[in-house]
Amino acid sequence: MSVRQSLLAILDQGPCYGYQLRHEFDRRTGSTWPLNVGQIYNTLERLERDGLVARGGADEHGHVYWHITAAGSAEVADWLSSPVVRSVATRDELAVKIAVAATLPGVDVAEVIATQRAISAHRSAALQEATFAGTDHDAPEALAWSLIVDSMRFAAEAEERWLDHVERRLAAHPRHALALELATERPKRGRPAKDAAA
Repeated sequence: MSVRQSLLAILDQGPCYGYQLRHEFDRRTGSTWPLNVGQIYNTLERLERDGLVARGGADEHGHVYWHITAAGSAEVADWLSSPVVRSVATRDELAVKIAVAATLPGVDVAEVIATQRAISAHRSAALQEATFAGTDHDAPEALAWSLIVDSMRFAAEAEERWLDHVERRLAAHPRHALALELATERPKRGRPAKDAAA
């Protein structure tokens, strides 16, 4: 999630102060990922350093308003018009954990999967029961909330389907065929050679 670009996009609508930015971010994300004010001010200071926002004057209540610059508006336009490119290489903690567990002698990978499945099922059930806290279910905030919660629901369902897939794949291999003992040869120093196809 890009806090930086999200805050810039909000500022592109007009000047805001820190707490106001937090409120506007919450409205646009359904409060699914609340930000603390310190995070917002740290981001604003970095944006100012990069010439994307400028600090304005304070109002009678002491609120310092931040304004977007032309460079900031250009970055917002670029962000909104560019696709989100997800990395091909995975560093997904769950995938790595199960892959390592499946190759460790003496580890019951079925138990590792069962433990994960229980928390995944609980998360899925909680997301299915989640309801918008506001009163106006036709409000833009309700739509923003539902879009994010739907994304979380689909991700939870995908995790459960992936765990089913892993169980089927592991069941097709004898347990002893998966175990990797520590290698006896010394690894070569330095980085591995890049694949010619990469």
